[in-house]
Amino acid sequence: MYNRTRHYWSAGLKAALVLTTLATIPAQAGTAVATFAGGCFWCMEPPFDNLDGVISTTSGYIAGHKDNPTYREVAAGITGHTEAVQIKYDPDKVSYQTLLDVFWVNIDPYAVNRQFCDTGSQYRTGIYTHNEEQLRLAKASKTNIANKLNASGRIATEVIPATQFYPAEDYHQDYYLNNPVRYTFYRYNCGRDKRLKQVWGEKYQKP
Repeated sequence: MYNRTRHYWSAGLKAALVLTTLATIPAQAGTAVATFAGGCFWCMEPPFDNLDGVISTTSGYIAGHKDNPTYREVAAGITGHTEAVQIKYDPDKVSYQTLLDVFWVNIDPYAVNRQFCDTGSQYRTGIYTHNEEQLRLAKASKTNIANKLNASGRIATEVIPATQFYPAEDYHQDYYLNNPVRYTFYRYNCGRDKRLKQVWGEKYQKP
């Protein structure tokens, strides 16, 4: 987990700040941060962990309206958050565009408020950007994907500036490494890889 320092602002300043709030993981010199939601966060860590230049991935919650949400609250769909992964990476080794490319082929972009066997707005897909360049690239990538899939107007993934990211409880972090049998069972029974193969064909490679 990462330490967080809360800043108390006036209501006006807080409202102005919310669209530009960077995530909990600090972007140190020579590093950058990206945040994506693709359904169950357990399954979104491996594709990025496999990339050279990715320093860390953290499962957590974003784009909600409650401070410090718990997994139980998010899973119940009462906080507005979606499950997400936050990635700290070295932009000299891996580009944000590459992260976007990996993101898309690991989600079902057509699904509204669900991914595979998981349903509810807490499993909606999203790209949560941390600066104007990320926002530009993310919007362009969404348009490009819609064109490639001949799916104009049918891509459900939201592209919005990142708000506060809350790391999930410790037992969710690196779940695929710490609980490989349970993770494999869940992933298979949820039909994730089967559906991704249907959508993306040979572009999808199981992580």
